[in-house]
Amino acid sequence: MKTIYVLNGPNLNLLGQRQPEIYGSETLEDVEQLCREAAGEKAQIRFLQSNWEGQLVDWIQEARTEACGIVINPAALTHSSVAVLDALNMFDGPVIEVHISQIHKRESFRHFSYVSKRADGVLAGLGVEGYQAAVRRVLSLTRA
Repeated sequence: MKTIYVLNGPNLNLLGQRQPEIYGSETLEDVEQLCREAAGEKAQIRFLQSNWEGQLVDWIQEARTEACGIVINPAALTHSSVAVLDALNMFDGPVIEVHISQIHKRESFRHFSYVSKRADGVLAGLGVEGYQAAVRRVLSLTRA
């Protein structure tokens, strides 16, 4: 069975507590459940979160041999991490970038994404439902 890595960056461990007016009241555990439901019997989900850039890079490198695709919400690293971009550029499968909030309606520094330079699709402003759409897109692109 194929595996989809769902990677979450800094501060997403506080989802549901941090700025619910922007990010909603759902927790990261709720998001994980949504991803597993979207994958159904077609793929396994490896759902991970770290506040550390290097850990995300390690997981992306691991995904090179373990995953058919990556869904990633790099959070603040979106706007600053060339290291995450470089790691994603070494991954051969589809990459879908997810942002819970509509980043283009927020501060101007949030309008730029290093990750978008590699992503095969970007979902922003769909709330946590964006993760479900991203998992479905990976399944579609990999014909899982």
